[in-house]
Amino acid sequence: MFTKRFTVMFLLITIILLPACTPKQEMGMTAIMPVGRAYAEGREIYFMHTEASDADLAQLLSDMMDSPVLHVPSLSDAPDSALANVYVFTNGIEGMGPLGFAPDVFDNPPGTEGYTPLRRLNLVTWVASAAARELKSAADVLAADAAGEVTIEQPGVVINMPFVVWDGGKR
Repeated sequence: MFTKRFTVMFLLITIILLPACTPKQEMGMTAIMPVGRAYAEGREIYFMHTEASDADLAQLLSDMMDSPVLHVPSLSDAPDSALANVYVFTNGIEGMGPLGFAPDVFDNPPGTEGYTPLRRLNLVTWVASAAARELKSAADVLAADAAGEVTIEQPGVVINMPFVVWDGGKR
Protein backbone atom coordinates (compact mmCIF):
# COMPACT_ATOMS: atom_id res chain seq x y z
CA MET A 1 0.00 0.00 0.00
CA PHE A 2 2.77 2.39 0.93
CA THR A 3 4.67 1.56 -2.26
CA LYS A 4 1.62 2.16 -4.44
CA ARG A 5 0.89 5.48 -2.73
CA PHE A 6 4.56 6.49 -3.00
CA THR A 7 4.60 5.60 -6.72
CA VAL A 8 1.48 7.66 -7.42
CA MET A 9 2.86 10.64 -5.48
CA PHE A 10 6.20 10.34 -7.27
CA LEU A 11 4.47 10.32 -10.65
CA LEU A 12 2.33 13.33 -9.76
CA ILE A 13 5.32 15.33 -8.59
CA THR A 14 7.28 14.34 -11.70
CA ILE A 15 4.42 15.39 -13.98
CA ILE A 16 4.14 18.74 -12.20
CA LEU A 17 7.88 19.47 -11.94
CA LEU A 18 9.10 18.09 -15.26
CA PRO A 19 7.78 21.00 -17.36
CA ALA A 20 9.43 23.45 -14.96
CA CYS A 21 12.80 21.76 -15.54
CA THR A 22 12.68 21.83 -19.34
CA PRO A 23 14.05 24.85 -21.14
CA LYS A 24 11.44 27.36 -22.22
CA GLN A 25 10.77 27.73 -25.89
CA GLU A 26 11.84 31.22 -26.79
CA MET A 27 9.07 33.44 -28.04
CA GLY A 28 9.68 36.65 -29.86
CA MET A 29 12.93 35.53 -31.44
CA THR A 30 14.71 38.33 -33.22
CA ALA A 31 16.48 38.38 -36.54
CA ILE A 32 18.78 40.93 -38.04
CA MET A 33 17.54 42.18 -41.39
CA PRO A 34 18.77 45.10 -43.46
CA VAL A 35 16.34 48.00 -43.70
CA GLY A 36 16.01 51.01 -45.93
CA ARG A 37 15.48 54.61 -44.85
CA ALA A 38 12.73 56.62 -46.51
CA TYR A 39 10.03 59.21 -45.80
CA ALA A 40 6.30 59.07 -45.12
CA GLU A 41 4.26 62.19 -44.38
CA GLY A 42 7.45 64.20 -43.89
CA ARG A 43 8.88 61.83 -41.29
CA GLU A 44 11.81 59.45 -41.53
CA ILE A 45 10.79 55.79 -41.58
CA TYR A 46 12.56 52.45 -41.96
CA PHE A 47 11.25 49.54 -43.99
CA MET A 48 12.35 46.26 -45.52
CA HIS A 49 11.88 44.67 -48.92
CA THR A 50 10.74 41.06 -48.72
CA GLU A 51 9.28 40.23 -52.16
CA ALA A 52 8.86 41.87 -55.57
CA SER A 53 6.73 40.97 -58.59
CA ASP A 54 9.57 41.77 -61.03
CA ALA A 55 12.60 39.45 -61.20
CA ASP A 56 15.09 42.17 -62.19
CA LEU A 57 13.95 44.46 -59.39
CA ALA A 58 14.05 41.59 -56.87
CA GLN A 59 17.68 40.98 -57.90
CA LEU A 60 18.56 44.69 -57.73
CA LEU A 61 17.09 44.96 -54.22
CA SER A 62 18.77 41.70 -53.14
CA ASP A 63 22.14 43.02 -54.28
CA MET A 64 21.56 46.46 -52.77
CA MET A 65 20.52 45.14 -49.35
CA ASP A 66 22.80 42.08 -49.37
CA SER A 67 19.73 40.07 -48.39
CA PRO A 68 17.40 38.01 -50.58
CA VAL A 69 14.29 39.69 -51.96
CA LEU A 70 12.11 36.94 -53.38
CA HIS A 71 10.61 37.11 -56.86
CA VAL A 72 6.85 36.58 -56.49
CA PRO A 73 5.16 37.32 -59.85
CA SER A 74 1.65 36.92 -58.42
CA LEU A 75 2.07 40.12 -56.36
CA SER A 76 1.27 42.04 -59.55
CA ASP A 77 -2.20 40.42 -59.45
CA ALA A 78 -3.07 42.19 -56.19
CA PRO A 79 -6.10 44.48 -56.63
CA ASP A 80 -5.63 48.24 -56.41
CA SER A 81 -7.55 48.25 -53.12
CA ALA A 82 -4.74 46.16 -51.58
CA LEU A 83 -1.96 48.53 -52.69
CA ALA A 84 -0.39 51.73 -51.42
CA ASN A 85 2.33 53.69 -53.22
CA VAL A 86 6.08 54.01 -53.04
CA TYR A 87 7.76 56.78 -55.02
CA VAL A 88 11.30 55.97 -56.22
CA PHE A 89 13.50 58.62 -57.82
CA THR A 90 15.26 57.88 -61.13
CA ASN A 91 17.40 61.04 -61.20
CA GLY A 92 18.09 64.20 -59.23
CA ILE A 93 19.83 64.33 -55.88
CA GLU A 94 22.26 61.48 -55.29
CA GLY A 95 21.32 59.40 -52.29
CA MET A 96 20.50 56.03 -50.84
CA GLY A 97 17.42 55.23 -52.93
CA PRO A 98 17.50 51.95 -54.88
CA LEU A 99 18.51 53.73 -58.09
CA GLY A 100 21.14 55.88 -56.34
CA PHE A 101 19.03 58.98 -55.82
CA ALA A 102 16.91 60.55 -53.04
CA PRO A 103 15.27 58.27 -50.48
CA ASP A 104 11.93 56.69 -51.36
CA VAL A 105 8.69 58.34 -50.34
CA PHE A 106 5.72 56.30 -49.07
CA ASP A 107 2.06 57.18 -48.69
CA ASN A 108 -0.25 55.59 -46.10
CA PRO A 109 2.07 54.72 -43.19
CA PRO A 110 0.85 52.39 -40.42
CA GLY A 111 -1.96 53.94 -38.41
CA THR A 112 -3.51 55.64 -41.43
CA GLU A 113 -6.41 54.41 -43.49
CA GLY A 114 -5.05 52.57 -46.48
CA TYR A 115 -1.88 51.19 -44.87
CA THR A 116 -0.69 48.03 -46.54
CA PRO A 117 2.83 46.66 -46.94
CA LEU A 118 2.12 45.96 -50.63
CA ARG A 119 3.42 48.92 -52.62
CA ARG A 120 2.80 49.96 -56.21
CA LEU A 121 6.10 51.17 -57.68
CA ASN A 122 6.01 54.75 -58.96
CA LEU A 123 9.14 55.91 -60.80
CA VAL A 124 9.65 59.65 -60.30
CA THR A 125 11.82 61.51 -62.80
CA TRP A 126 12.77 65.17 -62.43
CA VAL A 127 12.15 67.11 -65.66
CA ALA A 128 15.13 69.37 -64.82
CA SER A 129 17.53 67.26 -62.77
CA ALA A 130 19.37 70.38 -61.59
CA ALA A 131 16.15 71.62 -59.93
CA ALA A 132 15.73 68.42 -57.91
CA ARG A 133 15.21 68.66 -54.18
CA GLU A 134 14.45 66.16 -51.47
CA LEU A 135 10.73 65.43 -51.20
CA LYS A 136 9.50 63.92 -47.94
CA SER A 137 5.82 63.18 -48.46
CA ALA A 138 3.51 61.78 -51.11
CA ALA A 139 1.76 65.18 -51.12
CA ASP A 140 5.11 66.81 -52.03
CA VAL A 141 5.64 64.33 -54.87
CA LEU A 142 2.12 64.82 -56.23
CA ALA A 143 2.48 68.63 -55.97
CA ALA A 144 5.76 68.45 -57.94
CA ASP A 145 3.95 66.32 -60.54
CA ALA A 146 1.06 68.81 -60.77
CA ALA A 147 3.59 71.65 -61.20
CA GLY A 148 5.28 69.80 -64.07
CA GLU A 149 8.55 69.39 -62.14
CA VAL A 150 8.47 65.59 -62.23
CA THR A 151 6.89 62.82 -64.23
CA ILE A 152 5.56 59.66 -62.59
CA GLU A 153 5.52 56.28 -64.33
CA GLN A 154 3.87 53.14 -62.95
CA PRO A 155 5.59 50.09 -64.47
CA GLY A 156 3.11 47.63 -62.91
CA VAL A 157 5.52 46.33 -60.27
CA VAL A 158 4.39 45.47 -56.73
CA ILE A 159 6.82 45.20 -53.82
CA ASN A 160 6.13 43.94 -50.31
CA MET A 161 7.67 46.68 -48.13
CA PRO A 162 6.53 46.45 -44.50
CA PHE A 163 7.49 49.33 -42.23
CA VAL A 164 9.84 48.51 -39.36
CA VAL A 165 10.04 51.95 -37.68
CA TRP A 166 7.61 54.81 -38.31
CA ASP A 167 6.39 57.94 -36.59
CA GLY A 168 4.78 56.66 -33.40
CA GLY A 169 5.58 52.97 -33.83
CA LYS A 170 7.97 50.14 -34.47
CA ARG A 171 7.96 46.37 -34.76
